[in-house]
Amino acid sequence: MEPTRRLTPGTALIVLGLAAFFGVFLLYPVGYMLREAFLVEGRFTLRYFVQAAENPLAVQAMINSTLLASLTTLLTTLLTLPLAHFLTRYAFRGQTLLNGLLLVPLIMPPFVGAIGLKQLLARYGSLNLLLTEFGLNDPARPLDWLGSGGFWGIVVLQVLSLYPVMYLNVSAALAGIDPALREAAQNLGATPWRQFRTITLPLLLPGWFAGAIIVFIWSFTDLGTPLIFGYSASVPVLIFDSLVEINTNPLGYAMVVSVVFLTLALFLVSKRFLAGRSHAMIARGHTSGATTRATPRQTLLLWLGAGTLAAIALLPHLAVLLQSVAGRWFFSVLPDTLTSEHFRELAAQDTITQSLRNSLTYSSLSALLDLVIGVAIAWVLTRRRIRFAGLLDAVAMLPLALPGLVIAFGYVAAFDVKAAWLNPRENPTVLLVISYAIRRLPYIVRSAYAGFQQTSLTLEEASANLGASSWRTLRRITLPLVMAHLVAGTILTFSLAMLEVSDGLILAMKESFYPITKMIWLLMGRIDPNAGSVACALGVVGMLILASSLLLASRLLGKSLGQLFRS
Repeated sequence: MEPTRRLTPGTALIVLGLAAFFGVFLLYPVGYMLREAFLVEGRFTLRYFVQAAENPLAVQAMINSTLLASLTTLLTTLLTLPLAHFLTRYAFRGQTLLNGLLLVPLIMPPFVGAIGLKQLLARYGSLNLLLTEFGLNDPARPLDWLGSGGFWGIVVLQVLSLYPVMYLNVSAALAGIDPALREAAQNLGATPWRQFRTITLPLLLPGWFAGAIIVFIWSFTDLGTPLIFGYSASVPVLIFDSLVEINTNPLGYAMVVSVVFLTLALFLVSKRFLAGRSHAMIARGHTSGATTRATPRQTLLLWLGAGTLAAIALLPHLAVLLQSVAGRWFFSVLPDTLTSEHFRELAAQDTITQSLRNSLTYSSLSALLDLVIGVAIAWVLTRRRIRFAGLLDAVAMLPLALPGLVIAFGYVAAFDVKAAWLNPRENPTVLLVISYAIRRLPYIVRSAYAGFQQTSLTLEEASANLGASSWRTLRRITLPLVMAHLVAGTILTFSLAMLEVSDGLILAMKESFYPITKMIWLLMGRIDPNAGSVACALGVVGMLILASSLLLASRLLGKSLGQLFRS
């Protein structure tokens, strides 16, 4: 049974509803920012962009953010290429567990990890104090690991947080290369370097490029990490600071539109790059040579190398956990005393417990909204042949190319209206729920789409032949068959929204509406010496909720979970 070409009233209503939703909450804010950036008194102008180019702070911020993103992309590449090569080349005991440990940083938000990294790498942090004990550091002139106002600290944290994204894409590309090609080259006398340069690298490029685009954009638009490090000379922080004068200073519009053009250009270049090259291989035959059984010595080396990386990546978050239970941690490698007082303080402060309830509410509602919209889109794309299906699919995936920073800024600018329930300055609940949902929508669309594709149309055809309506067939037959995909996708969107940074920092302007992330940022800015530990305790609660929900999603999706983070 092929997807029907008949456009029923129900299908037309769904398509119109989706068009209205995307038009109001995705295309309209972007169009509003474009209008404000390019039109002055109804006339097209580049004046604001010229002013931005002449603004030393804006130029320096653009240079710094580009350098941050470039270094992060380069270092994640250098880190994951050998890692993916050896872990896809060799089979060894505990490989599944090790792969899982390597992906753990995906569920640990860099915004929270930045607090721990500051404790570890500050001038009088744990690392320098440990080196001092061994006589490797002068306490009068401690080493500056964070460097240039926190620049290198941001790079380190972003590399440790984003290398799993690159690893997933590179390892998938390497696993897809037919080993017979390398064997043929080896039989012809090609050296290992020549095999890599002429066979592996060209076939690897699509996967690497896909991962590199995601890492670059993610790093370039990261707002939370520079804020925690106090690094103001970056594009996201400059845009964040411009919100206070959004109606009088056009610099914010110019910077946001520049980010939109940059991200869209990178995605278009990636599509053109991948479409313009042929990377197809002849159908693979016998593949037993794809992996080699590792010797005990090789297994030990693989565990040492990859396990060390996973441990280092988790150190910032372990430092957050330690600080959350530290009674006193001052001029010492580890806390002098331990206490649970900071967690009790979470429950004692109404504003903090309110932020936790807010995050749970925003995330839950956004996950439900994603479920409804994601199922509708996947059903239309797989069960109906409609015009502009490709456009609908592209719009659903568009949030991957639009950072949360851009969407949140657009909401503040476009929805400064009299209706209090829609104005983020009065009540950001609706826009926070929608922004969370839009940001995570591609994940559940992919999950639902995969479920619909794997479900045979025969049962639906039999239901239709027995007189059941499309809605009854969907509710009684199709949805139960794809329920595991839908539940896993919903849990994933919920968990990723729990510690979303950009949307919460920008849209929540009143303390009563703060989510967890903005409350952590507020606590970190207080003079109270215990405020930082309370912020860490709140971060630990958020990480526990996120980790448990992702663990549940992984149990339902299995190996398919990692595919949601690939480009």
